[in-house]
Amino acid sequence: MKKNITLSAEEELIQKARERAHREHTTLNAEFRKWLRRYALSNSKVVDYLALMESLSYVKAGRKFTRDEMNER
Repeated sequence: MKKNITLSAEEELIQKARERAHREHTTLNAEFRKWLRRYALSNSKVVDYLALMESLSYVKAGRKFTRDEMNER
């Protein structure tokens, strides 16, 4: 069951956060839930890994690499 909470912050900060969320096609609620999960479970290596993968989700290689390309040093 989800519960509502009330938070307070400076109006300008909230507006900037809303603008960023809009640019990233998300909402402040969604971002807060992600943050709260990471905060509450921060000792979990799995949660840390998932947070890292999520933070890198914008990265696109652009194409598939050949085996030789992936093994180049």
